[in-house]
Amino acid sequence: MRERADSRGTGRLLSIGAFARLARLSPKALRLYDELGLLPPAHVDPANGYRRYAPAQLERARLVAWLRRLGMPLARIRDVCELAAGPAAEAVAAYWARTEADTAARRELASFLVDHLKRKDEDEAMKDTSTGTARPGRPLPPPLGIRYAALSDTGLVRESNQDTAYAGDRLLAVADGFGGAGASAGAAAVEALRGLESFDGGALRPGDLLNVLADAAGQANRSVRGVVPAGTPDHTGTTLTAMLWTGSHLALVHVGDSRAYLLRGGALFQITHDHTHVQSLVEEGRLTPEEAESHPQRALLFRALDGSDGVEPEVGLREARPGDRYLLCSDGLSAVVPADAVREVLGAAPGPDRAVRGLVALAHDAGAPDNVSCVVADVIAEVPPVVPVGGATDVSAPT
Repeated sequence: MRERADSRGTGRLLSIGAFARLARLSPKALRLYDELGLLPPAHVDPANGYRRYAPAQLERARLVAWLRRLGMPLARIRDVCELAAGPAAEAVAAYWARTEADTAARRELASFLVDHLKRKDEDEAMKDTSTGTARPGRPLPPPLGIRYAALSDTGLVRESNQDTAYAGDRLLAVADGFGGAGASAGAAAVEALRGLESFDGGALRPGDLLNVLADAAGQANRSVRGVVPAGTPDHTGTTLTAMLWTGSHLALVHVGDSRAYLLRGGALFQITHDHTHVQSLVEEGRLTPEEAESHPQRALLFRALDGSDGVEPEVGLREARPGDRYLLCSDGLSAVVPADAVREVLGAAPGPDRAVRGLVALAHDAGAPDNVSCVVADVIAEVPPVVPVGGATDVSAPT
């Protein structure tokens, strides 16, 4: 039997129905919250089990109701309700920041699905139903392709390079290893993804494609575990930021604080989220972005490929447009070179090769205290070959 809570100074106890109306909660919800220890009544009748609540409990009940409307899990609500007002506010801010980040990722996926289905409908409408060819006067849009370049540099301070940068016809990847076997960890993670070079991602549905990428990240994590010597005293692992070209989209997989950027229409957008302790403090409102840039723990990761179980990669899909320029880089660039300078070099370079060289030069100008790696890829509209009437080209000399 529960004992009556101390309700001195709170007025008379309220029935569960009256309390539910004042708290904007249902009696059913109040019973559940009681069972979970989240909102126990002030008194339970020992004979009939009837619950009664003190008016002083309304503030907590209303907080629970508001947090439920935010979608916060009950277990987390219980933790928040036990905090003082200031820490509780920080906990709610942190929860909502993560929720907005998750919502943004789902928004991108939803936009991709809408666009994918519209394009599929348009493509079917543009094809002749009997022959499957494009209808006269309504040509299919030109196919897209990518041009790319990769460059990894030791920098001016480090004795060895633990970064790995790779660019191929389908896969773009940057890994930044750390710890005693960091170089091997980064190389192993990228090598595990290189099997995707022969993968026809464009033939898969979007959800299946993202599953393939998540599985590949899991394989990369297992590969890291395989190269880290048993009994290694320091924490060893790697970041991984990679994109898979499907022919119309770039699918993203990301763990850690290496970054991916998109230059579109002269504006530079960061399209990955740093998995660092300092970034979480920014999301909680405890640090400003400017303070984070000089924070002594800015490189402390809370998510990386280190061979441990339960690593959750960030995955997403980006619609490709002709003229887009993508940058993948380690924090040897992003931590020392301002975003405006990165945007200027990316926008001015005539091609990916000049771009990666210019970006590494920027890092050197800033002292290059860390290894620096860059991959740049341009989305281009490929011009189909001209087929003469009759289907053959006459290459004979005139007579």
